[in-house]
Amino acid sequence: MGRKSLYLLIAGILAACYIYTPLPDNTEEPWKMMWVNTYVKTIIYSASFVELLGLNHFMETFNTIMSLNNVPVTSDENVTVTETKFNNIPVRVYVPKRKSEALRRGVFYIHGGGWCLGSAALKKYDLLSRWTADRLDAVVISTNYRLAPKHHFPTQFQDVYNALRWFLRKEVLAEYGVNPERVGVSGDSAGGNLAAAVTQQLLEDPDVKIKLKIQSLIYPALQTLDLDSPSYQENAQFPVLSKSLTARFWSEYFTTDRSLEKAMFSNQHVPVESSHLFKFVNWSSLLPERFKKGHVYSSPRQGSSELAKKYPGFLDVRAAPLLADDSKLRSLPQTYVITCQYDVLRDDGLMYVTRLQNAGVRVTHNHVEDGFHGVLSFLELSISHRMISQYINWLRENL
Repeated sequence: MGRKSLYLLIAGILAACYIYTPLPDNTEEPWKMMWVNTYVKTIIYSASFVELLGLNHFMETFNTIMSLNNVPVTSDENVTVTETKFNNIPVRVYVPKRKSEALRRGVFYIHGGGWCLGSAALKKYDLLSRWTADRLDAVVISTNYRLAPKHHFPTQFQDVYNALRWFLRKEVLAEYGVNPERVGVSGDSAGGNLAAAVTQQLLEDPDVKIKLKIQSLIYPALQTLDLDSPSYQENAQFPVLSKSLTARFWSEYFTTDRSLEKAMFSNQHVPVESSHLFKFVNWSSLLPERFKKGHVYSSPRQGSSELAKKYPGFLDVRAAPLLADDSKLRSLPQTYVITCQYDVLRDDGLMYVTRLQNAGVRVTHNHVEDGFHGVLSFLELSISHRMISQYINWLRENL
């Protein structure tokens, strides 16, 4: 074997090791899934290397690379797409072109990205909004919001809330031909977090007369207190969203001080004076039995009060909707929750489903046994299109 052939062989082996990822037996299209993971992993490594060199913040590099997939505002044969601002927050508006004799449904969509990444302009969100508008014959508002690390909590929450309040004004709904009795909010991941949070906040806002008919939460992040639930343990290294990356996203939502990230990763960030909040996220009582199998609950170790004093946002119900009291939950609208088996955030969604059901809220829970975090965004996978169809079908039947 010549030297060039040997080098090629070694390079091929290294590339195969980099691309290959052990996956569960029930994974559909495993090689496509491996390529998805390779893509995400390459972005993470690149952003980490740039940050290590001191050239740029990890999240800013990550977001710059992601923004290469942004698409311009372009209408098509089915949907008219425009950009505007709702209360100074940039949004994209998707309106079906076909005539409608009745007022349309309205869907207010909030993109994911760990409060640090993404926008309504990303191709995956643009397509989802187009499909929702066309198939549902609905007006879709896809909102932006300011991102970390430049902006921290509660900025993201306030941006989304202010845009939603603007949309819920009678004159704005009338302008877009939206039925005020058929408006819902949806979001995925961090967007699901924001969707749950603003839906709760609306209950306490006397100035908003029009109420949401539904909320749809797609693999939402809902609590900051316990990053050691069974789903965190089982999927700590699973592709796309690891436990370490989740801790980084959560901490960046509140501060660039990485001491919070380290404390959250080791589950030592909640001070003893806030330990009463653990009852809201106690997975031993809130998870269905099959998800607790093989796991023994132990209360998270108490952390320093200093972090909570400096960054109180991680104990705020607007950041962690699972911390809401039952009296608030029972007033929430009909809810759709998607959870995925191979997702660190799986148990957040499962616990919210249990708490909402206990509070008497009508809940439809779609648990995807072969799903993983972010699956809705990877349109090259068949499972993504199935989940999108299920999501739109639920909206058609309930909104």
